[in-house]
Amino acid sequence: MKILVTGATGNIGRMVVEHLVRLGADDIRALSNHPERTAFPPEVEVMKGYLRRPSSLPAAFDGVDRMYLAPTLETVTEVVDVAHQAGIEHIVDLSGDDTTQWQPIARAVEKSGIGWTHLYTGEFLENTTGWADQIRATGELREPYPDSANAPIAMDDIARVAATVLLGTGHLGKTYNLTGPETLTRPTQVQQLAEAIGRDLSFVTVSPEECIALLEPAMGEFARWYVEGLATRVDHPQVATGTVADLTGHATTFAAWAAANADLFR
Repeated sequence: MKILVTGATGNIGRMVVEHLVRLGADDIRALSNHPERTAFPPEVEVMKGYLRRPSSLPAAFDGVDRMYLAPTLETVTEVVDVAHQAGIEHIVDLSGDDTTQWQPIARAVEKSGIGWTHLYTGEFLENTTGWADQIRATGELREPYPDSANAPIAMDDIARVAATVLLGTGHLGKTYNLTGPETLTRPTQVQQLAEAIGRDLSFVTVSPEECIALLEPAMGEFARWYVEGLATRVDHPQVATGTVADLTGHATTFAAWAAANADLFR
């Protein structure tokens, strides 16, 4: 069974390849627009191609049975059409529900006529690195909503689920809502980060506009969208699911991620 991983130079795509290798997959093809940047084991076949350039895909899709589809909104309809013409039987896509901008990916995959499994995710644990400058400089996280709560997920957990589904059975037509294992408020996350780095840290409540001003240099127009998202999770906190552990045996906690990445915040 030949498995294709698209976006193999990206963070999650690279991890999907690595997990497939660990799980014993013996016929892996990795698609990358920059093959020279890959450093996979020799048994992984690397082919050049780019999801935003569908004309580059037919050769890479030829002979593939299952595919991990990295999220690319602009060309997803053309990409799944190429996949259908190539005879691919199962697409595992990284997308999102109808409250996110990623829902069109799931819908396009369903309309393609190819068997599918959707992986829906929310905020990544890795987004916490956006706090690093504040934490290092001031020992504070300045945000407007201390009661905002979510269950961020490690990208490695997403990749491990994708690899497990690609190699397994019984996943066709299923949607997996992937989160971290715990729903945590922002101050709780700050406290767990403090314990990881061995330094007292504080959550400081500021106005939404002040927070947006702090974030705009790095996030631009998305700063307001980000702060509005924090507000929605006050009355509607993200509910943690056990799906990652159910499918793969374990899930990464915020505390474990913070301990592994503590040097970024010191």
